[in-house]
Amino acid sequence: MRWWHIEQVLPIEEELFGPERWTAGMFWNELANANYYVVALDSDGGVAGYAGLTASAEEAWVQNIAVRRDRQRHGIGRALLEDLLGEARRQGASSTLLEVAVDNAPAQLLYASYGFEPVGIRRGYYQPTNTDALVMMRTGVR
Repeated sequence: MRWWHIEQVLPIEEELFGPERWTAGMFWNELANANYYVVALDSDGGVAGYAGLTASAEEAWVQNIAVRRDRQRHGIGRALLEDLLGEARRQGASSTLLEVAVDNAPAQLLYASYGFEPVGIRRGYYQPTNTDALVMMRTGVR
């Protein structure tokens, strides 16, 4: 992801996450801090999805994975997740964690298929809707 993709990412954030969406400033901050972000592009060069990861020597955190609604169920989310897991491995992380809304069963199933297991709940994590987040973790390399 580069700064010029942010303009195309924001409508996807709005569509998928509504009041819990990230702002342009949040994405600028992620890029400025050299966190790992990727985009999936359509054949016309438009952003179909994006994902981000923060990693250290010990652990990595999936910051977000989002795919435009009209491009969901085409393997883009899976490809983005695989890319993030590869980057976590390259950076030497021994575990990867993420938060997912407790009511987002499709995402939870995707993560479980890659070895993520529930390890906790963050009550009221997503604001302003006060939705709980399920914390999932994957250890080792598959």
